[in-house]
Amino acid sequence: MWKKIAEHITQVTVENFEVTDYRSVGGGCINTGYKVSDGTRSYFVKINQASLVEMFRAEALGLKQMLETQTIRVPKPLCYGTEGNNCYIVLEWLDLSDRGNDKSWAQMGRNLASLHRYQGKKEFGWDINNTIGSTPQINSRCTDWAEFWVQHRIGYQLKLAKGRGLSFSDSDHLLKIILELLAGHQPQPSLVHGDLWSGNASVTVDGEPIIFDPATYWGDREVDIAMTELFGGFPTTFYRGYNEAWPLDDGYKQRKTLYNLYHVLNHFNLFGGGYASQAEKMIQQLLRKNWV
Repeated sequence: MWKKIAEHITQVTVENFEVTDYRSVGGGCINTGYKVSDGTRSYFVKINQASLVEMFRAEALGLKQMLETQTIRVPKPLCYGTEGNNCYIVLEWLDLSDRGNDKSWAQMGRNLASLHRYQGKKEFGWDINNTIGSTPQINSRCTDWAEFWVQHRIGYQLKLAKGRGLSFSDSDHLLKIILELLAGHQPQPSLVHGDLWSGNASVTVDGEPIIFDPATYWGDREVDIAMTELFGGFPTTFYRGYNEAWPLDDGYKQRKTLYNLYHVLNHFNLFGGGYASQAEKMIQQLLRKNWV
């Protein structure tokens, strides 16, 4: 496998590359990650089963699109492919610091706001379906944000949960409530990261903010901010920097629970366990119109 990956790197960089050293590094919950080197150059390689190569294709396309905005640093994708039973994606290697400082995180907020201001499409969704974790994420185009969120985010996750044998309370009514909550809220389609928890954001050793492992699509910018609050880990300077660049709209606090329900449902569908009770609690909040 490493020989095939080295050949692919050589092909795309037009510089001979041979793997002389590789070591396991964090690849997240879904993939296995490695740092590979020829003694001079290093790359980050993620490995998974061959059937998931489209997941890596979508990641590469998402990173490329974010790179083209020239707004926030993301690792440059080099190549992806399959070898035997495995698929792989090769990314730029970036040396990350432990946490960064207040200046770096304030800049992270400002840079993310710049990404969100990037406008290309007039519809919500994306060019292809991608994944949220390893769950399919449906990105069929839609001009109405409420309809998109009901059909392709919450509604889809509820169907997956039902397939796992769990039906949440009054699901049909919940979808109607969502339409009510989002009535009149028609944000611009922003290019969003889509999976922005603290494990997918960091700072380089030079202090430059970076985000990675995207689940890219055109959506309401608030979905990214909401997820940063779901599991914590983002300092107050990040939010200060973001709001200095582009203040959040009135009503964000009311929509935050709805947007984070998508990720909690997805965590249930991926991992089961206590995420079911967390999702049920959030659903009850929404059904009672207790948004916060």
